[in-house]
Amino acid sequence: MSGRQALIAALDAYPYGQECAVRDRVRSLVADEPRCFENDCWRGHVTGSAWVLSPDKRQCLLILHRKLGKWLQPGGHSDGSQDTWGVALREAEEETGLHPTLVSNEIFDLDVHEIPARGDDPAHLHFDVRFAMSADASRAPSASSESNAIAWVPLAAVSSYTREESVLRMVRKTASLASAILPQGLPMPDHIKRNG
Repeated sequence: MSGRQALIAALDAYPYGQECAVRDRVRSLVADEPRCFENDCWRGHVTGSAWVLSPDKRQCLLILHRKLGKWLQPGGHSDGSQDTWGVALREAEEETGLHPTLVSNEIFDLDVHEIPARGDDPAHLHFDVRFAMSADASRAPSASSESNAIAWVPLAAVSSYTREESVLRMVRKTASLASAILPQGLPMPDHIKRNG
């Protein structure tokens, strides 16, 4: 199964039925746009993000994004890779200096948002696929060159860092992770089998 096919299968299994409109937008892009993993696909492109939680799921890791000036979860461009799970893991490691692990191979959240024009790049959409991850909160993260700051934030305090609805939505969803298990019947991406 290709990375594109695995992502479509994961989108079809997305457990948050109330978010079917955004799921359908992401699925349509992945199914219909051959270049959706390329950073210069200006119709929009797939990005991968990590919702990094402490093992007790009481804290999350947020970065103060240098270009956007907002506290957000780690994440970034696919750079041509169809392995969206791997993209999210890579970005989490690069942007935090930690080595988080996936809580589940299930997609945790989806968001489609506009990125403003910058330099030669026109305004475009990011079709962000987000995965819940866990990392040791006793280890100090290190900010990358893409962020101005990084912090472990108690979930109850996230709204004092950001008003971004997509981040606040992930805080609300975190309660459902208390007994997270890998869903039955969903194909496990190959890289997770090797690393997990």
